[in-house]
Amino acid sequence: MKIRGIRSFFVIALLAAAVFTVGCGGNGGTPVGVTSGAGSGGGGTAANVQSISVNGGLTPSLNEAPYADAAFTTVTICEPGTANCQKIPNVLVDTGSYGLRLLASQITLSLSSLTSGSGTLMNCVSFVDLSYLWGPVALVDVKLGTQEVASSTPIQLISSDTNVPTSCSSGNTTGDEDTQATLGANGILGVGPEPDDCGPACDPNFVTTPPTGDPYYVCTSSTSSASCSATLVSQMNQVTNPVIYFADNDGVIIELPATTSEAEARLTGSLVFGINTQSNNQLTASNLFSLDQFDNFTVNFSTCTSSLNVFGVCDASYIDSGSNGYFFPDSNIPNCADNTAFFCPTSLTALSALNEDPNTMFTNTVSFSIDNADNLFASDNGTDAVFSTLGGTNSADSFDWGLPFFFGRNVVTAIDGQTVPNVGTGPFWAY
Repeated sequence: MKIRGIRSFFVIALLAAAVFTVGCGGNGGTPVGVTSGAGSGGGGTAANVQSISVNGGLTPSLNEAPYADAAFTTVTICEPGTANCQKIPNVLVDTGSYGLRLLASQITLSLSSLTSGSGTLMNCVSFVDLSYLWGPVALVDVKLGTQEVASSTPIQLISSDTNVPTSCSSGNTTGDEDTQATLGANGILGVGPEPDDCGPACDPNFVTTPPTGDPYYVCTSSTSSASCSATLVSQMNQVTNPVIYFADNDGVIIELPATTSEAEARLTGSLVFGINTQSNNQLTASNLFSLDQFDNFTVNFSTCTSSLNVFGVCDASYIDSGSNGYFFPDSNIPNCADNTAFFCPTSLTALSALNEDPNTMFTNTVSFSIDNADNLFASDNGTDAVFSTLGGTNSADSFDWGLPFFFGRNVVTAIDGQTVPNVGTGPFWAY
């Protein structure tokens, strides 16, 4: 039985984003207020609303355990400027990354990859466990809801090409997550707080050499890694958060109902586009956190140690729908013997942590509980997909409020540089 843990795309992707987005913003406009309005979960059907479901995804059809605590949606893509479109189901919704990434094997449209000189523009996302996503950048029209369209948007086509440079793969020839079985989804919809996946750090208008991690390459062969060289890419050709091209383009709100038990079969909710742009996306949150230059805020928790070696402080913390649990450092809670990424306490453990805005010093205490992951995964004969008390280990300076944090909350992600009416400029998170 395969259980996906902290290696979920969003946890690791944010580590890369901390490198790539330096200088892109982060403190470009501290939010100045909060409005009131109406909003609730439940999978609405308004024009700026996309239904999402925490339902185990496609893994049960692959004879695997349900993908735990993952929100999925169906994305419509079209050949640019045409009505030749395709619906791609089981795409993971990720507020911790930026841009649409789809398995090339699941796409039947005729799409052309972007080129640079005589080569193909390729994109790499590397993870700390030595797995990675690799594939060309192509343009598509992205359609979500019934009115939101992002025309000619650069996306990554996750491919099975064998020309992966060592700087992307770290020499791990089995780490390419280019199939449904390895990725656990048909793709990833990154709707996090940045407009693209690298920004000025990869743009030749701002820098002269590619950043650490070499996210972009030009390759002249699909089978030879020697044909690939790291390159800079203008922001307009980088893998892009499609929300910035929508009519409602300042951010998103994820609305999911509260759970009634620790383990459930499924939850259905909404991905709402725009913040304070329509009557159904008014910002009702009372807790708003502007972000630092790495798109992080601070969590005060007793077992954390900050990047500056301050005890009790996780200064590289974030809210992330793509992580399938609460992930934080705590050696007092035992890890599971078989699923070692997760915690397995002997009984339900009640905890609390203090979120802190790194700019305004506003704070809010969040209470949560962690239970035995092995027992959770075994509930209802292993058929459940929703776990409100699932948690696991994270690095010493990082507290990750994963998808269980979203249950019973409307969680807002405002995009860097976008102006939210009556509030201010992103990036920020609110709940």
